[in-house]
Order: sequence, then C-alpha cells, then structure tokens
Amino acid sequence: MGDTSNFTGLLLPAICLAALGWAVPRVLALWWPEGVRWLMGLALVSTLVMALAGAGFFAVIYALNGVRLDDLWATGGLSVLLHFARLSLISALLWGPLMVLSLAGVPKNWVREVW
Repeated sequence: MGDTSNFTGLLLPAICLAALGWAVPRVLALWWPEGVRWLMGLALVSTLVMALAGAGFFAVIYALNGVRLDDLWATGGLSVLLHFARLSLISALLWGPLMVLSLAGVPKNWVREVW
C-alpha cells in the first residue's frame, strides 16, 4: 500500500472543504426566507461560516501534525489569527466556486418568491 500522508494531509481536507462549500448554503437555505435580498444575506452568512470552517480545518491540521496551538498563540499572538485567516482565504479557492454554484441553485426550490 502507498503512502497516505498526502491524502490525509492535503486531499481529504480539500475534499471536505469543497463539500462543505456546497452543503452550507443548501442546509442554511432550509430555514432561510425566500427572496433575492435574502439570497444575498445567505451568501454572506455562508461565506462567514466557510471562512471560519477553513480556519478551523487548518487549525486541526496543525494540531494533528503535532503543533500545539497554545504554543503558537504564545509566540505569535494576533499574527497567528492572521495566519489562519490567510489560510482560510486561500482555501476559498476550493470551496468558493462550489458555494456559488450551490447558491445559484437555491432559487429553484422557492415556493413563494420568483427569481
């Protein structure tokens, strides 16, 4: 059997983030009001949720690789948060397009509003 470190270290988190990018707007849309203005709000909230999820994924990856997050915080302080925010922004290249496609499909399920 081959080395699975690339799969678990890079590919699996990328697949999970991409899947979340599709799922988050769809799940939120179940409880979200219908309408174009509300759709823009759904896009904003979905983006914020995914930004936090992206930063969280990288924090988990760091922790799984033996990096203690409290040690990082002690040495870097606010720069650690900026580092994870930057990593989350980069991860938007994975989940962003799928989130946009997912959001584009939300209006087809509307009952009261028309797109």
